[in-house]
Amino acid sequence: MQIFIKDDITKETYESFANFSKLEKVTDKPSANNYFVYDSNGLSFVKDSINPKEVLHIDFLSGALGWRLKRVNHERNLRKALGKTDKQLSIFDSTAGLLTDTMIFLSLGHKVVAVEQSKIIYSLVKDAILRAKDKIPELKNLIFLNDNSLEVYKSMSKEFDVIYLDPMYPSLNKKNKKSGRLENIKKILEIENFTNCGENLVKDFFDLEYKKIILKRPLKYEKNYSNINYQVLGKTTRFDIYL
Repeated sequence: MQIFIKDDITKETYESFANFSKLEKVTDKPSANNYFVYDSNGLSFVKDSINPKEVLHIDFLSGALGWRLKRVNHERNLRKALGKTDKQLSIFDSTAGLLTDTMIFLSLGHKVVAVEQSKIIYSLVKDAILRAKDKIPELKNLIFLNDNSLEVYKSMSKEFDVIYLDPMYPSLNKKNKKSGRLENIKKILEIENFTNCGENLVKDFFDLEYKKIILKRPLKYEKNYSNINYQVLGKTTRFDIYL
């Protein structure tokens, strides 16, 4: 994997690449088809050198996620899925991705262990965490790991109040194909050969002991498990809750 360095990279960000066995630093145009870029905005990933403007960059302080975090009390469906509680919940996010929902959990005052299998996505998110940690104090309640979430869960002695599962949505149809970010993530998972892992992961977690599982799915997606205790329905998304 190559990283095109335009500005001095921080030590903490560089350490987030620890899981890459080989990381080639370049200060000229990268020769690889896909590569990292580090500049004054932080870390980005170019998934296709033919279209270098199509990049994935994570920022918790601005954009759509920054807007969501500023109005966290409006996240009614996610709050309903967690259930009414005055206590700080311990949540295991098994499909961390870009931490979109985990950041909401943290903002609601809960503690989260989030695990992401993709080394590329992990590095991008880790860099975003480092840039935001001084402005989002709730990040102190996050443990973020790059690993197989099922194995991590099995290895942890603590009991979690919630297991959160948000596997990659099925292929988008042409009418809904608007999210460039989602398509970028899918491309990255293809690069790392992590396709078709989501449903198998869901089945594996249902075979374990748990207090509560929240499974996030598209609203009209088929129900693969019949023992749903209740659902929280949104306009395009639903949360299936299993107790």
